Amino acid sequence: MKTFLAFLVVMGIIVTLSDAHCWRKIHKPGEAKDGCEMNGKLYPFGRIERTEDCYKCFCSEAAMECCSLFHTPVAYDNKKCKVVFNKKQCDYDVVQKDDPSKICPVYARVG
Repeated sequence: MKTFLAFLVVMGIIVTLSDAHCWRKIHKPGEAKDGCEMNGKLYPFGRIERTEDCYKCFCSEAAMECCSLFHTPVAYDNKKCKVVFNKKQCDYDVVQKDDPSKICPVYARVG
């Protein structure tokens, strides 16, 4: 039992440290004159710590590269619990369906 518990702890650490979901949009020449646009909002050139959609980005005239600040829960009791995106914290909360004030345990997340 202790070995299994240790395994779960190690897997939790590995999943937490894994890379987030990342993407890149390459700009056409002259497309990004004043910065990078994402979902109707113009972001300045350089590093962007947090967009409105919870991404960390880098904007240049050549491209916009972004990685998510959140990790999607994949291992939880989906019969008793539901996933709700918390935009303020840029993460998913997993809460009980019957009582959303109670948090459910999450065993794995992916980015």
